Amino acid sequence: MEQIIIQGLEVDTLIGVYDWERKRLTRLLLDIEIDADLSKAMQSDNVADTIDYAQLAEFVQQTAAGTSFELLEALGKAVMDAVLARFPIHAITLTIIKPDILPQATQVMVKMRQALPS
Repeated sequence: MEQIIIQGLEVDTLIGVYDWERKRLTRLLLDIEIDADLSKAMQSDNVADTIDYAQLAEFVQQTAAGTSFELLEALGKAVMDAVLARFPIHAITLTIIKPDILPQATQVMVKMRQALPS
């Protein structure tokens, strides 16, 4: 099984528990790791035989931008469910990074994984 990895994908979405967070969009950074069979593309050198990572990135941005969750965990589940339903992949690992949310830390992140049932 091979992987496609996208790091630092910027997403603006309405997220947060506190009232001040609910009044403006927050910039999040997403690291996406997908497990997929890329063997056909490795032989053919044809983009039609792989996961188009530009399409994947745009899909994730649009999915996240259209949500309004309080928790990063809920956003992550929604994004992973959508990606698993849309793309021919076996599993996804998603790290959602919320920069500058705690004064004593540079960022907070939540990392989660979801796979198709075997």
